[in-house]
Amino acid sequence: QVQLVESGGGLVQAGGSLRLSCQASGRIFNIQTMAWYRQAPGKQRELVARITTGGSTNYEDSVKGRFTISRDNAKNTVSLQMNSLKPEDTAVYYCNLRQGWVTLVDDYWGQGTQVTVSA
Repeated sequence: QVQLVESGGGLVQAGGSLRLSCQASGRIFNIQTMAWYRQAPGKQRELVARITTGGSTNYEDSVKGRFTISRDNAKNTVSLQMNSLKPEDTAVYYCNLRQGWVTLVDDYWGQGTQVTVSA
């Protein structure tokens, strides 16, 4: 079993900042990537940022330059620093972990944390 616990969500004014953190625990044996997704009401879940064990990152276009994903491999944690927040960033943010080898991979999800940005 793998458990992911998110923290750091909340209410913030436009232009403000939040830092989300995700702690992974359980049967972790080979993490490939950790990532943050988000889903707003009535919309599809979308990838916000992803980071590999080696540190390579990928960002959704609308958050480039504002969000930064980081990872502590030793502690099995991933964080998302969110600056210059906009109302459009309002969503439930989910931590994702992918582990395994080649095609034998599994995805795990946290329960989500609400981020609300007021105008």
